[in-house]
Amino acid sequence: MGNPINDAALDTLFRTARTFNGYLPSEVTQADIEAIYDLLKMGPTSANQQPARFVWCLSQEAKDKLAQCATGTNPDKIRAAPAAVVIGMDLDFHEELPWLFPHTDAKSWFEGAQEKRRDSAFRNGTLQGGYLIMAARALGWDTGPMSGFDAGKVEAAFFADQPSVRVNFISTLGKGDPATIFGRSPRPDFGKFNKIG
Repeated sequence: MGNPINDAALDTLFRTARTFNGYLPSEVTQADIEAIYDLLKMGPTSANQQPARFVWCLSQEAKDKLAQCATGTNPDKIRAAPAAVVIGMDLDFHEELPWLFPHTDAKSWFEGAQEKRRDSAFRNGTLQGGYLIMAARALGWDTGPMSGFDAGKVEAAFFADQPSVRVNFISTLGKGDPATIFGRSPRPDFGKFNKIG
């Protein structure tokens, strides 16, 4: 059973956390991204599916490669960020279920069911991408998730050796520069989009 976290932690994770368009000078190391992954992998998914596949772009060469796949103002954001990450999803995630979820034959649920696998990979992979953002925030980092990119180019550049992997979204990572954010956009009150049955 969990205990409520304090207001400072809630601010870090939700209330004052922001999506950043630029970053202060900082280095993101392999140890940093491994710490993020070690947290995000603990987030719940259905039947312990782990469809997300991450490519961490720490070098300038890797960031430039990703920037060439992005659109709008995103290329400049990616090139200038301390790090970026491609969040992909493996449509053949079910091949790993025998050891990830050994309680039953979960692999058989998805064999020969490509549409079901895609839906499940997208759902659970997106959850894992969200856990990445929260894990990064919990460890003192900021992110700039984005969807402005050419999926085909990203997949050719980063998943050519994994034909069952599709890109979900991408994100920059670092210590956010407060000068690069806009005023917070509106958030709806409970009554706007909620019902109680």
